[in-house]
Amino acid sequence: MSAATNWEIYVIEFARSKDQPWVDLVNGMYDQGTMELPFSSILARRGDRNLLIDTGFMKDEAGANFSDKFGIPWWISPVRMLSELGLAPGDITDIIFSHAHFDHMGSIGEFPNARLYLQKQELLSWHEAMALPPQFGFLTAIIDPDNLRSALDASVEHRLTLVEGDRDNLLPGIHVRLGQRHTMGQQFVIIETSRGRLVISGDCVYSSRNLTGHKHDGVYQPLNNAVGSVWDQLKTIDHINTEIGGDLNRLIILHDSERWKGLPIVKELDGFRIVKAA
Repeated sequence: MSAATNWEIYVIEFARSKDQPWVDLVNGMYDQGTMELPFSSILARRGDRNLLIDTGFMKDEAGANFSDKFGIPWWISPVRMLSELGLAPGDITDIIFSHAHFDHMGSIGEFPNARLYLQKQELLSWHEAMALPPQFGFLTAIIDPDNLRSALDASVEHRLTLVEGDRDNLLPGIHVRLGQRHTMGQQFVIIETSRGRLVISGDCVYSSRNLTGHKHDGVYQPLNNAVGSVWDQLKTIDHINTEIGGDLNRLIILHDSERWKGLPIVKELDGFRIVKAA
C-alpha cells in the first residue's frame, strides 16, 4: 500500500468503569477480581478526511442512565476530547461503527456531516431483537433505541452505508471484516499506516488473553459478554490473530485494560488519555 493511503491513528479514551469483574468479560477469569475498564474510540486522519471508528456515548438523560446501569462513573465528553485534537463535530467526515452497543454508537447524533458505515446484519438484527417479547430483554440490554433511530435518520438523509460482510478499501486504506458474535453483525477494521496494517478490534476481543490464552498457550478464550455462539467468536479471534500474524503490537483493543501501554500520550485531560498509535 502506498504512503498516500497511510492514516494517522489516535486512540481517544472517554470513560472508565469501576470494579468491572474480569469474569464478566473473558471466559475463565473467575479468580481475577475486578479492574477499571477503559472505553475508547479511534480517530484516523488522512488528508481532508477525519474518520472515527465508534463514537462513544454522551451523558444526556439516556446516556447517564446507561452509564449508571453499567457502573461507569468516570466520563468525559468524546466531543470535548476531539476538540483537544483541533476538531469540531462538523469536521468528522466518516464514521465506521464496529457494532451498535450504546458505548460504541451513543454519540451518533453529534456528527451531522459524517457518512456512516455499519454492517447491514448488525442493524437489522437489532431491529429484529427489539421486536421480540420482553422476556428476550437480555439481548437488547446494551442497546439504546435512540441510536437506532439516529441511524434511520441518517439513512433517510442518504448518509448511511450498510456494509455486507468483508470489504476492502471501504475508504482508501481502510478495510472492514465481519467479526461475529459479540453481536450478530459486529465488524473489525484494518487500517493501513506508516507502521503497517493495524487492526482495530471493536469488541471482538476485550483483552490480549482472548488470543494468547490464560496460560499463554495459544488457546483462544471467548468473551462472556456476547449474544452469539462461542464457535463463531473463536473463529473471529482466529481471523484477527491471522491478520496480525500473532503480533499484538498490531492490535488496538478499545477496552484495553493496560490503557495502550507503550503508545505515546498526546493529551491527557482530567485523567483521560489520547494516545497516538501511528
